[in-house]
Parts: sequence; structure tokens; C-alpha cells
Amino acid sequence: MAWKSRTRSLQVFDTELSADTVEWCPVPLSHNILACGTYQLQKGPDGAGEEDAAPSRTGRLYLFEFRQEGCMSPPLTELQRVDTPAILDLKWCHIPVSEKPLLGMAAASGELRLYTLSDSQEGRRSLKALSSLEVGADRLALSLDWSTGRGDSSDVRVVCSDSAGCVSVLSLGEGGLTAASQWKAHDFEAWISAFSYWDTQLVYSGGDDCKLKGWDLRIGPSSPTFTSKRHSMGVCSIHSNPHREHILATGSYDEQVLLWDGRNMRQPLSESALGGGVWRLKWHPTRQHLLLAACMHNDFHILHCQQALEGSGGACPTLASYILHNSLAYGADWSRLSLEEPPPRSPPTTAEPKKSLAESGGHHLRIQYESPTASFDTSLEDDAGRYVPEGRAAPPPASGPAAAPAPRPDADAPSLSCLLASCSFYDHMLHVWRWDWTPEEAGGSKGPGDADQAGALAKLTL
Repeated sequence: MAWKSRTRSLQVFDTELSADTVEWCPVPLSHNILACGTYQLQKGPDGAGEEDAAPSRTGRLYLFEFRQEGCMSPPLTELQRVDTPAILDLKWCHIPVSEKPLLGMAAASGELRLYTLSDSQEGRRSLKALSSLEVGADRLALSLDWSTGRGDSSDVRVVCSDSAGCVSVLSLGEGGLTAASQWKAHDFEAWISAFSYWDTQLVYSGGDDCKLKGWDLRIGPSSPTFTSKRHSMGVCSIHSNPHREHILATGSYDEQVLLWDGRNMRQPLSESALGGGVWRLKWHPTRQHLLLAACMHNDFHILHCQQALEGSGGACPTLASYILHNSLAYGADWSRLSLEEPPPRSPPTTAEPKKSLAESGGHHLRIQYESPTASFDTSLEDDAGRYVPEGRAAPPPASGPAAAPAPRPDADAPSLSCLLASCSFYDHMLHVWRWDWTPEEAGGSKGPGDADQAGALAKLTL
């Protein structure tokens, strides 16, 4: 049987400030709530005395509601905007706390802030500040993760990483956040930290020193349980699979997604080259083999990881790509909201594919990625030092005399419709889009936007 894979933009929102993180609420009855964080570096005017002035980093927190009210109404409604320090990361707690959804924010002020989602007297939902804790002076909080990834409410903690290379574990009690432990984990920025959702005494961290490390909180952070140098550039994304024990996904500026079995961190299960620095990775909330990747210079991609997780090795095939952003792809997330109605029909046009860097004339490229903390610059140069514009196409489908059938997202899921959100930096855009993976009737012809049976990248239709 042939299959069709299609991505479709539903709405685009201008966040005004550079957008770098989006998160759908995972708590039941709030799956239609979306938070978006922004980051803006405000440099002082040129002139004497300004060189040593610390830059100002400002941000804004947006709250949206997604409503399915028909094709003529924009589905996304802004509920609230809150001016904050620049936001590096947002994560909802996977379970309600005191019967309310709870949002964590890692801020450039070095704080970890918590907000509760409440209903106003007018029936409008809004975020209210609950608690905050500074993880350290003169540093930026870069990432956070909750210990509740499998829906376990027995132990609610937060892990946070910062620009000083430290990792902090925080406990949540009735009085708010309290610091449980903090240690120096990396030589440079600790871009990412994450819990093992299956054993929340295990914490992972990744840094600009190109190292991926594991920590066991039961024995203390005096030394890591492992240190991997398998990534060749800074490690900036880690996500524990909430459906498969021991499985971990990591991403790096080296443009690789590595899948790991936590019982053997000497060698990854698979390695997938995505053509752009992998800033965020998100496992699907219910489908254990689907992985969403935000790839900075190369858009957003959905990977199928079943064969890799079953030990066959090799790169994970790309099921679909979303290529409508025009700047650095940073934030991305799946919604748990059900999309029951069929997708709208597509007009008979397809988006023009982006031209690959290989086609643009440069054969050997040096890529330096933009850091959200503005600690280094973005540049793509060829061997002659000439600037190469952004925009890389994903690798073309493998050629061969016979192509394998496209894999199903899961054996028991013959069709799937997902709601996603993504955001990009310099064009300050938030996109809400859907991905439909559906069987094609036997003998039917393929329409515009259908992925071919080889499982190549899904064409984008507008």
C-alpha cells in the first residue's frame, strides 16, 4: 500500500521579537494551549564607553489558544503577552500541580521562573507568576526539563543548565522552588540538560565543549557516570523517550541526531545527518518511533526511528519536512490535541524546494552557528571566505533500482494527523501546522503534495 505524507501551514504569527521556543501544554483539558518565548539582544549605541557595557537581553512570553472553528477563522488566538527577560527555554510540567498546569521558563537573567495557568473571572485563561529562583549571578539559564515526562507525580523536580557550564537540580514544594544541588558540568555553556524519564535520579547534560555527560544524583555529581565525545561540536539537544526505556536522542551543532541506549553509551544506535545544527529534539507524545527535529539552518523534520530502535542501525528516514520558515529553526513541539476532521483540500501547487548549498557553487563550507546568547556569530563561508546564503535542502532520497516502502509511524496506526508549532529567530515568526500521514486507496493516483512510496521528504502544499 502506498502512503501519503503532507504538511500544511495553518497560521503564521509575528512575535515581533526573535522567537526561539514553543511548547504545547501536555496537561489534559489544556492541550489547545500554546506558549511561545522570545529573545532579543539589545546592544548599546556605538560610541566611547559602550564597548564594555553589558548587552540588554529582553523577551516576551506569549500565551495562545488553538480553536477549531472552521476554515474561515484563524485557529490561533492570543490570550496574553508578558514582558520578561529574554527567554531561552520553556517547558510545561507534564502533570498538573495543585490542580493547575505549570510552565517553567529559563531566562537570560539567570532565573528559573514558574507560571500557573489559571482561569480568569471572564473565563479567559492566563498565566500568573508563581515562583522564581536565580541559579547563579552573571549567567544565563539556558534550558530546563521536568522529571515528570512519564506522567509520574511522586517526585516533581526541575533540572536547569546555564551559561557558566553548571547544572542545577531544583525541588518544587509548597513554598516554590528550592535548590537541591548544583555542580560544574561543562567547560563552556551547558546548552542542555534533561532527566531520564524512566529513572529520574539520572540526569544528562550537553555543552559547548562538545561533550555529552550522564550524572547519577544518588552518588552525587563529583564525577559523571559517562562522558561521550561522539558529537564533534556543541551538544544542544537531549530528550529521553517517554515510551521506550533507556532510549535517548541527542542533537548537536555538528548537524547529527544520535540515538542511544542508555545502558551502552560507548556507541550510538544510529546517526542521522540532518544538514543543520540540531537545536531541539522532541519525541512524539504518544508514538514511540516519531522524533521532531528543529535544525537551525535546515528547517524542521519528522524522523521515523523504528528500525534504529530495533537495532538495525543506519540513519533514520525523514517522513516529512516543514520548510516555510525563513530564518534559524529553533523551537518546535507536538500538540496532544486531537485533529478529528479531515484536512482541507490542497490547491494543485507545491512550494519550490530550496536550493542546496552544493548547488549554489560552494563545495567546501565552514559553518558557524548563531548562539542564542550572542556569544558568537552566524556565518556560512566557502573556501574563499565568501558568504553563502542560508537555506539548505534536506538530503535527497537515496537512489537505487528499487526503493523500500515507506514505514508506518507505528504498526497499529494506519493513519495519523498531528498538530505542531515551530518558530524561527531572525524573522520572529511562529508557525502552527499540521502533518497528515494517511493510506492511499489501492490503484489511486497520487496528488500534489504526496510523498512517494520510497518515503522521501513530503512535499509542502499551501
